[in-house]
Amino acid sequence: MKTRHFVNAALGAALALGATLAGAQEITLKVAHFWPSAALSQQKVLLPWCEKIAKESANRLKCQIYPSMQLGGTPPQLIQQATDGVADIVWTLPGYTAGRFPSVEAFELPFMSRSAESTSRALWEYVETYGKKDFARVKPLAFHVHDNGYVHGNRQISTMADFNGLKMRAPTRLTNKMLAAFGAAPVAMPLPAVTESMSKGVIDGYVLPWEVIPTMKLQELTKYHTETDPAEPALYTAVFVIAMNKAKYDSLPADLKKVIDNNAGADFSAQIGRVWDESAPAARQQAVDHGNVFNTIPASELASWRKEGDKLAAEWVEEMNGKGYPGQAMLDSAKRLIEKHKR
Repeated sequence: MKTRHFVNAALGAALALGATLAGAQEITLKVAHFWPSAALSQQKVLLPWCEKIAKESANRLKCQIYPSMQLGGTPPQLIQQATDGVADIVWTLPGYTAGRFPSVEAFELPFMSRSAESTSRALWEYVETYGKKDFARVKPLAFHVHDNGYVHGNRQISTMADFNGLKMRAPTRLTNKMLAAFGAAPVAMPLPAVTESMSKGVIDGYVLPWEVIPTMKLQELTKYHTETDPAEPALYTAVFVIAMNKAKYDSLPADLKKVIDNNAGADFSAQIGRVWDESAPAARQQAVDHGNVFNTIPASELASWRKEGDKLAAEWVEEMNGKGYPGQAMLDSAKRLIEKHKR
Protein backbone atom coordinates (compact mmCIF):
# COMPACT_ATOMS: atom_id res chain seq x y z
CA MET A 1 0.00 0.00 0.00
CA LYS A 2 2.79 2.39 0.98
CA THR A 3 4.61 1.57 -2.25
CA ARG A 4 1.50 2.31 -4.27
CA HIS A 5 1.06 5.69 -2.53
CA PHE A 6 4.71 6.49 -3.14
CA VAL A 7 4.43 5.65 -6.84
CA ASN A 8 1.24 7.67 -7.20
CA ALA A 9 2.81 10.61 -5.41
CA ALA A 10 5.92 10.41 -7.56
CA LEU A 11 3.81 10.19 -10.70
CA GLY A 12 1.76 13.16 -9.61
CA ALA A 13 4.89 15.17 -8.91
CA ALA A 14 6.33 14.26 -12.30
CA LEU A 15 3.15 15.30 -14.07
CA ALA A 16 3.08 18.59 -12.16
CA LEU A 17 6.71 19.22 -13.01
CA GLY A 18 6.03 18.43 -16.67
CA ALA A 19 3.10 20.84 -16.71
CA THR A 20 5.26 23.52 -15.13
CA LEU A 21 8.03 22.99 -17.66
CA ALA A 22 5.52 23.04 -20.52
CA GLY A 23 4.03 26.24 -19.14
CA ALA A 24 7.50 27.77 -18.97
CA GLN A 25 8.39 26.70 -22.49
CA GLU A 26 9.97 29.38 -24.65
CA ILE A 27 7.95 30.30 -27.72
CA THR A 28 9.63 31.95 -30.70
CA LEU A 29 7.34 33.96 -32.93
CA LYS A 30 8.22 34.26 -36.62
CA VAL A 31 7.69 37.92 -37.55
CA ALA A 32 7.75 38.79 -41.27
CA HIS A 33 7.66 42.06 -43.17
CA PHE A 34 8.80 43.55 -46.49
CA TRP A 35 11.08 46.38 -45.32
CA PRO A 36 14.87 46.05 -45.07
CA SER A 37 16.18 45.34 -41.59
CA ALA A 38 17.57 48.87 -41.22
CA ALA A 39 14.17 50.46 -41.79
CA LEU A 40 12.43 52.45 -39.08
CA SER A 41 9.66 49.85 -38.97
CA GLN A 42 12.00 47.18 -37.63
CA GLN A 43 14.38 49.37 -35.64
CA LYS A 44 11.88 51.67 -33.92
CA VAL A 45 8.77 49.48 -33.72
CA LEU A 46 9.32 45.74 -34.06
CA LEU A 47 12.55 45.40 -32.08
CA PRO A 48 11.27 47.44 -29.09
CA TRP A 49 7.96 45.56 -29.22
CA CYS A 50 9.72 42.20 -29.22
CA GLU A 51 11.96 43.27 -26.34
CA LYS A 52 8.90 44.37 -24.39
CA ILE A 53 6.98 41.11 -24.79
CA ALA A 54 10.13 39.17 -23.93
CA LYS A 55 10.57 41.16 -20.72
CA GLU A 56 6.90 40.92 -19.72
CA SER A 57 6.87 37.16 -20.37
CA ALA A 58 10.12 36.50 -18.47
CA ASN A 59 11.70 35.61 -21.84
CA ARG A 60 9.09 32.96 -22.65
CA LEU A 61 8.00 34.92 -25.72
CA LYS A 62 10.68 35.78 -28.24
CA CYS A 63 10.78 36.99 -31.83
CA GLN A 64 12.66 35.87 -34.88
CA ILE A 65 12.28 38.72 -37.37
CA TYR A 66 12.38 38.04 -41.10
CA PRO A 67 12.76 41.35 -43.01
CA SER A 68 12.70 41.81 -46.78
CA MET A 69 10.39 38.84 -47.39
CA GLN A 70 12.97 36.34 -46.14
CA LEU A 71 10.27 33.72 -45.61
CA GLY A 72 9.56 33.86 -49.33
CA GLY A 73 6.67 35.18 -51.36
CA THR A 74 5.80 38.75 -52.23
CA PRO A 75 4.51 41.63 -50.06
CA PRO A 76 0.88 41.09 -51.18
CA GLN A 77 1.14 37.51 -49.87
CA LEU A 78 2.07 38.49 -46.31
CA ILE A 79 -1.48 38.60 -44.98
CA GLN A 80 -2.10 35.09 -46.34
CA GLN A 81 1.13 33.95 -44.71
CA ALA A 82 -0.29 35.08 -41.37
CA THR A 83 -3.58 33.35 -42.11
CA ASP A 84 -1.87 30.09 -43.07
CA GLY A 85 0.78 30.13 -40.35
CA VAL A 86 3.80 30.50 -42.64
CA ALA A 87 4.56 33.43 -40.33
CA ASP A 88 3.21 33.95 -36.82
CA ILE A 89 3.06 37.74 -37.17
CA VAL A 90 3.19 39.91 -40.29
CA TRP A 91 3.24 43.62 -40.96
CA THR A 92 1.75 44.66 -44.27
CA LEU A 93 -0.78 46.84 -46.10
CA PRO A 94 -4.32 45.47 -46.46
CA GLY A 95 -4.44 47.50 -49.67
CA TYR A 96 -1.84 45.23 -51.26
CA THR A 97 -4.69 42.74 -51.70
CA ALA A 98 -7.25 45.00 -53.32
CA GLY A 99 -10.86 44.24 -52.45
CA ARG A 100 -10.10 41.82 -49.61
CA PHE A 101 -10.36 44.36 -46.78
CA PRO A 102 -12.72 47.06 -48.07
CA SER A 103 -13.76 48.37 -44.65
CA VAL A 104 -10.45 50.12 -43.90
CA GLU A 105 -10.28 51.81 -47.30
CA ALA A 106 -12.21 54.75 -45.85
CA PHE A 107 -8.96 55.95 -44.28
CA GLU A 108 -7.16 55.82 -47.64
CA LEU A 109 -9.48 58.29 -49.33
CA PRO A 110 -7.86 61.64 -50.18
CA PHE A 111 -7.69 64.42 -47.58
CA MET A 112 -8.64 62.42 -44.50
CA SER A 113 -5.63 62.35 -42.16
CA ARG A 114 -3.76 65.14 -40.38
CA SER A 115 -1.32 63.06 -38.33
CA ALA A 116 -0.39 59.41 -38.26
CA GLU A 117 -0.68 59.16 -34.47
CA SER A 118 -4.22 60.46 -34.11
CA THR A 119 -5.47 58.80 -37.30
CA SER A 120 -4.04 55.44 -36.21
CA ARG A 121 -5.89 55.64 -32.91
CA ALA A 122 -9.06 56.53 -34.80
CA LEU A 123 -8.46 53.62 -37.20
CA TRP A 124 -8.25 51.03 -34.41
CA GLU A 125 -11.51 52.29 -32.91
CA TYR A 126 -13.16 52.29 -36.34
CA VAL A 127 -12.14 48.68 -37.05
CA GLU A 128 -13.68 47.59 -33.76
CA THR A 129 -17.04 48.62 -35.24
CA TYR A 130 -16.70 48.09 -38.99
CA GLY A 131 -13.70 45.87 -39.69
CA LYS A 132 -13.92 42.75 -37.55
CA LYS A 133 -15.54 40.70 -40.29
CA ASP A 134 -12.84 41.60 -42.82
CA PHE A 135 -10.05 40.58 -40.43
CA ALA A 136 -11.78 37.58 -38.83
CA ARG A 137 -9.17 35.10 -40.09
CA VAL A 138 -6.26 36.75 -38.24
CA LYS A 139 -5.75 38.38 -34.86
CA PRO A 140 -4.96 42.06 -35.46
CA LEU A 141 -2.39 43.54 -33.10
CA ALA A 142 -2.32 47.05 -34.57
CA PHE A 143 -3.81 49.15 -37.32
CA HIS A 144 -2.00 52.33 -38.25
CA VAL A 145 -1.34 54.80 -41.05
CA HIS A 146 1.89 56.41 -42.16
CA ASP A 147 2.87 60.06 -41.91
CA ASN A 148 1.38 62.51 -44.40
CA GLY A 149 1.76 61.37 -48.01
CA TYR A 150 3.08 63.64 -50.76
CA VAL A 151 3.97 63.55 -54.46
CA HIS A 152 7.55 62.95 -55.57
CA GLY A 153 9.07 62.59 -59.01
CA ASN A 154 11.08 64.04 -61.85
CA ARG A 155 8.49 66.54 -63.03
CA GLN A 156 7.40 69.69 -61.23
CA ILE A 157 3.80 69.52 -59.96
CA SER A 158 2.18 72.91 -59.40
CA THR A 159 -1.38 72.32 -60.60
CA MET A 160 -3.56 69.31 -61.20
CA ALA A 161 -2.91 69.65 -64.94
CA ASP A 162 0.73 68.79 -64.32
CA PHE A 163 -0.28 65.19 -63.54
CA ASN A 164 -1.52 64.62 -67.09
CA GLY A 165 0.16 61.60 -68.64
CA LEU A 166 2.65 60.98 -65.83
CA LYS A 167 3.24 57.36 -64.86
CA MET A 168 2.84 57.47 -61.08
CA ARG A 169 3.17 54.68 -58.54
CA ALA A 170 0.73 54.35 -55.68
CA PRO A 171 0.45 51.69 -52.97
CA THR A 172 -3.28 51.01 -52.85
CA ARG A 173 -6.41 50.85 -54.96
CA LEU A 174 -7.75 54.21 -53.81
CA THR A 175 -4.49 56.10 -54.20
CA ASN A 176 -4.33 54.73 -57.74
CA LYS A 177 -7.87 55.99 -58.34
CA MET A 178 -6.90 59.36 -56.89
CA LEU A 179 -3.97 59.71 -59.27
CA ALA A 180 -6.15 58.69 -62.21
CA ALA A 181 -8.69 61.35 -61.21
CA PHE A 182 -5.87 63.91 -61.23
CA GLY A 183 -4.92 62.87 -64.79
CA ALA A 184 -1.95 60.60 -64.15
CA ALA A 185 -1.47 57.04 -65.37
CA PRO A 186 -1.36 55.05 -62.12
CA VAL A 187 1.04 52.14 -61.76
CA ALA A 188 0.41 49.71 -58.91
CA MET A 189 3.49 48.11 -57.35
CA PRO A 190 4.75 47.16 -53.89
CA LEU A 191 7.26 49.47 -52.25
CA PRO A 192 10.39 47.37 -52.86
CA ALA A 193 9.94 47.78 -56.63
CA VAL A 194 9.83 51.59 -56.61
CA THR A 195 13.59 52.25 -56.48
CA GLU A 196 14.39 50.15 -59.53
CA SER A 197 11.35 51.50 -61.38
CA MET A 198 12.53 55.08 -60.80
CA SER A 199 16.13 54.29 -61.79
CA LYS A 200 14.99 52.67 -65.05
CA GLY A 201 12.37 55.31 -65.88
CA VAL A 202 9.50 52.83 -65.65
CA ILE A 203 7.64 55.45 -63.61
CA ASP A 204 7.87 59.26 -63.54
CA GLY A 205 7.11 59.54 -59.86
CA TYR A 206 5.29 58.17 -56.86
CA VAL A 207 3.31 59.09 -53.78
CA LEU A 208 4.95 58.29 -50.45
CA PRO A 209 5.39 59.69 -46.95
CA TRP A 210 8.77 61.16 -46.04
CA GLU A 211 9.77 58.38 -43.66
CA VAL A 212 10.32 55.69 -46.25
CA ILE A 213 12.16 57.72 -48.88
CA PRO A 214 15.69 57.55 -47.38
CA THR A 215 15.19 53.87 -46.56
CA MET A 216 14.75 53.21 -50.27
CA LYS A 217 17.36 55.87 -51.26
CA LEU A 218 14.70 57.54 -53.37
CA GLN A 219 15.92 61.06 -52.59
CA GLU A 220 18.88 60.19 -54.86
CA LEU A 221 16.56 59.34 -57.77
CA THR A 222 14.03 62.14 -57.35
CA LYS A 223 14.31 65.82 -58.24
CA TYR A 224 10.95 67.32 -57.23
CA HIS A 225 8.87 66.99 -54.07
CA THR A 226 5.34 68.37 -53.96
CA GLU A 227 3.86 68.95 -50.52
CA THR A 228 0.42 70.27 -49.66
CA ASP A 229 -0.66 73.20 -47.50
CA PRO A 230 0.01 72.04 -43.91
CA ALA A 231 -3.25 73.63 -42.77
CA GLU A 232 -5.13 71.17 -44.97
CA PRO A 233 -5.59 67.41 -44.37
CA ALA A 234 -2.90 65.28 -45.98
CA LEU A 235 -3.19 64.40 -49.66
CA TYR A 236 -3.39 60.73 -48.68
CA THR A 237 -2.25 58.07 -46.27
CA ALA A 238 -2.17 54.28 -46.37
CA VAL A 239 -3.43 51.70 -43.88
CA PHE A 240 -1.13 49.06 -42.36
CA VAL A 241 -1.91 46.09 -40.17
CA ILE A 242 0.20 44.00 -37.83
CA ALA A 243 -1.61 40.68 -37.71
CA MET A 244 -1.02 37.42 -35.86
CA ASN A 245 -1.91 33.89 -36.88
CA LYS A 246 -5.04 32.98 -34.92
CA ALA A 247 -4.04 29.39 -34.22
CA LYS A 248 -0.68 30.53 -32.84
CA TYR A 249 -2.37 33.02 -30.53
CA ASP A 250 -4.97 30.46 -29.43
CA SER A 251 -2.19 27.98 -28.62
CA LEU A 252 -0.59 30.30 -26.08
CA PRO A 253 -1.23 29.80 -22.37
CA ALA A 254 -3.48 32.41 -20.79
CA ASP A 255 -0.68 34.46 -19.25
CA LEU A 256 1.15 34.77 -22.57
CA LYS A 257 -2.05 35.71 -24.37
CA LYS A 258 -2.34 38.50 -21.82
CA VAL A 259 1.17 39.69 -22.67
CA ILE A 260 0.22 39.88 -26.35
CA ASP A 261 -3.09 41.58 -25.57
CA ASN A 262 -1.38 44.14 -23.32
CA ASN A 263 0.89 45.09 -26.20
CA ALA A 264 -1.78 45.34 -28.88
CA GLY A 265 -4.65 47.68 -29.63
CA ALA A 266 -5.29 51.41 -29.76
CA ASP A 267 -2.24 52.52 -27.78
CA PHE A 268 0.15 50.36 -29.81
CA SER A 269 -1.45 51.61 -33.03
CA ALA A 270 -1.09 55.25 -31.96
CA GLN A 271 2.49 54.64 -30.84
CA ILE A 272 3.41 53.37 -34.31
CA GLY A 273 1.76 56.41 -35.87
CA ARG A 274 3.75 58.68 -33.54
CA VAL A 275 7.00 57.02 -34.61
CA TRP A 276 6.08 57.77 -38.23
CA ASP A 277 5.17 61.40 -37.49
CA GLU A 278 8.42 61.98 -35.62
CA SER A 279 10.48 60.45 -38.41
CA ALA A 280 9.30 62.81 -41.15
CA PRO A 281 11.50 65.92 -40.55
CA ALA A 282 14.81 64.05 -40.55
CA ALA A 283 13.80 62.02 -43.60
CA ARG A 284 12.77 65.18 -45.45
CA GLN A 285 16.08 66.81 -44.57
CA GLN A 286 17.93 64.16 -46.54
CA ALA A 287 16.12 65.30 -49.68
CA VAL A 288 16.97 68.91 -48.79
CA ASP A 289 20.62 67.99 -48.35
CA HIS A 290 20.59 66.27 -51.73
CA GLY A 291 19.61 69.57 -53.35
CA ASN A 292 16.15 68.54 -54.47
CA VAL A 293 13.41 71.04 -55.36
CA PHE A 294 10.38 71.54 -53.09
CA ASN A 295 6.98 73.00 -53.85
CA THR A 296 3.93 73.50 -51.64
CA ILE A 297 0.45 73.42 -53.19
CA PRO A 298 -1.63 76.22 -51.62
CA ALA A 299 -5.17 75.75 -50.36
CA SER A 300 -6.53 77.74 -53.33
CA GLU A 301 -5.16 75.18 -55.80
CA LEU A 302 -5.99 72.25 -53.53
CA ALA A 303 -9.69 73.17 -53.72
CA SER A 304 -9.94 71.53 -57.15
CA TRP A 305 -7.97 68.51 -55.92
CA ARG A 306 -10.36 68.14 -52.99
CA LYS A 307 -13.35 68.20 -55.34
CA GLU A 308 -11.93 65.14 -57.08
CA GLY A 309 -11.36 63.58 -53.67
CA ASP A 310 -15.00 64.19 -52.74
CA LYS A 311 -16.13 62.50 -55.96
CA LEU A 312 -13.94 59.52 -55.17
CA ALA A 313 -15.40 59.31 -51.66
CA ALA A 314 -18.94 59.35 -53.05
CA GLU A 315 -18.05 56.56 -55.49
CA TRP A 316 -16.52 54.56 -52.66
CA VAL A 317 -19.69 54.88 -50.58
CA GLU A 318 -21.79 53.55 -53.45
CA GLU A 319 -19.35 50.73 -54.05
CA MET A 320 -19.46 49.73 -50.37
CA ASN A 321 -23.24 49.86 -50.35
CA GLY A 322 -23.23 47.49 -53.31
CA LYS A 323 -21.08 45.04 -51.33
CA GLY A 324 -23.43 45.08 -48.38
CA TYR A 325 -21.45 47.50 -46.21
CA PRO A 326 -22.98 50.69 -44.74
CA GLY A 327 -20.83 52.94 -46.90
CA GLN A 328 -21.95 56.39 -45.76
CA ALA A 329 -21.96 55.40 -42.10
CA MET A 330 -18.42 54.07 -42.48
CA LEU A 331 -17.15 57.24 -44.12
CA ASP A 332 -18.92 59.44 -41.57
CA SER A 333 -17.50 57.35 -38.73
CA ALA A 334 -13.96 57.57 -40.09
CA LYS A 335 -14.19 61.36 -40.34
CA ARG A 336 -15.76 61.68 -36.88
CA LEU A 337 -13.13 59.48 -35.22
CA ILE A 338 -10.26 61.32 -36.92
CA GLU A 339 -11.72 64.58 -35.63
CA LYS A 340 -12.27 63.08 -32.16
CA HIS A 341 -8.65 61.96 -31.82
CA LYS A 342 -6.88 64.83 -33.57
CA ARG A 343 -4.06 66.42 -31.61
